[in-house]
Amino acid sequence: MGNSTNMFEGVKVIELANFIAAPAAGRFFADGGAEVIKIESPKGDPLRYTAPSEGRPLIENENTTYDLENANKKAVVINLKSENGKKILHEMLAEADILLTNWRTKALVKQGLDYETLKEKYPKLVYAQITGYGEKGPDKDLPGFDYTSFFARGGISGTIYEKGTVPPNVVPGLGDHQAGMFLAAGMAGALYKAKTTGKGDKVTVSLMHSAMYTLGIMIQAAQYPDYGLVYPINRQETPNPFIVSYKSKDGYFIQVCMPPYDVFYDRFMTALGRQDLVGDERYNKIANLNAERVKEVSKILTEQMATKTKDEWDKIFREADIPFAIAQTWEDILEDEQAWANDYLYKMKYPTGNERALVRLPVFFKEAGLPEYNQAPLIAENTEEVLKEMGYTDDQIGELIENKDVMVRNEK
Repeated sequence: MGNSTNMFEGVKVIELANFIAAPAAGRFFADGGAEVIKIESPKGDPLRYTAPSEGRPLIENENTTYDLENANKKAVVINLKSENGKKILHEMLAEADILLTNWRTKALVKQGLDYETLKEKYPKLVYAQITGYGEKGPDKDLPGFDYTSFFARGGISGTIYEKGTVPPNVVPGLGDHQAGMFLAAGMAGALYKAKTTGKGDKVTVSLMHSAMYTLGIMIQAAQYPDYGLVYPINRQETPNPFIVSYKSKDGYFIQVCMPPYDVFYDRFMTALGRQDLVGDERYNKIANLNAERVKEVSKILTEQMATKTKDEWDKIFREADIPFAIAQTWEDILEDEQAWANDYLYKMKYPTGNERALVRLPVFFKEAGLPEYNQAPLIAENTEEVLKEMGYTDDQIGELIENKDVMVRNEK
């Protein structure tokens, strides 16, 4: 299938980050052939230990979550509190193209790793940072996770649920991956600038802003409360009943999506078997749908969708060219023929002997081909290798280990 090592070949990224958002951006560069060196403390990235909260066993050399964010990288452990540890980091930065971090700014300032300090030393360096709430304002130093900064503060948890119920159960990574891909795009742009002009830049993305942009259509529409709806709403209140999910006879939700209601009305009613409503002037124009008629159409659709199974509707809607999708579970996706046909999933054989399906990054490059999917490194797996590439001798490395400036891994 080829590989994509030519895209970022020769690019070096120093990743001073943990959890998901920033490492996801690093993974994008690693898949593209960049050398991404992830610096950890001796305890390691906390994401290495989140398996129980995700419903997985905690197995060091079979960590599907950690692989999703950190495949194709190198892992080193450096004590950044020691003078030798700081010296090693700065030697790395002197040769690096990008510093990627999710440390809070006050911690970076304390370590002398803030942008203003580093740009004087390394003017070509691209400085990429993920924050919870941005660089300014009263909450700039608050800790940020996607549950809080993205979902809650960003306007999702307070709006995207059925009125009268509770906010949705969110799961790890949804907001982080959005922000991470936004940051990766910014990093690529800043890297191009640095390579063509010799001047680096600072690229920042916040989880809060990522959610706001994702919800931008509705946030902007909220300025017209006298015209539209105030969320949360229930399904009978939606201004367009053709963009709602309905339950099939066998209990599956089927999402339809026909924003141009008028264009699809007759076709949809025909597909549903309600030819008696084709051309019905009460319902065939969205401009004619007052609140009561929206409820009437919603009731018609709910009742009609309950008359057939998901497989029956699948066949009917495909033939009628109706935009729809059956709401899948995660288990369904693991068996989805479309996902496998497009290489959205990858089978990884682990040292445990188990074979697991892993999700690829959602960007493909035709000429480069599919990137290799190398298992994420264990803690300190590459410390010795990286130090030797930097010119350190065995004796020097031994001294660094003895002084606890670095940690190496003797067994894999």
